Amino acid sequence: MDIGTTLMCSMLFGSIGLGYFIYGKKQQRIIPLLAGIVLCIYPYFMSNVYALVGVGIFVTAVPWFIRL
Repeated sequence: MDIGTTLMCSMLFGSIGLGYFIYGKKQQRIIPLLAGIVLCIYPYFMSNVYALVGVGIFVTAVPWFIRL
């Protein structure tokens, strides 16, 4: 894939991560807070678009299945 696709996916998952971070901080819930931090940071370390999307979908779904 090209760099534009990677950039758009990074921005998508980064904005979802920002939402999770704000939600986790306001509600004082650790799982959405950590998921938000991970979603904001991990795109810097991934260059493969398929891995970026796969990890992003997995981390986005984690707060839905783990309720602490």
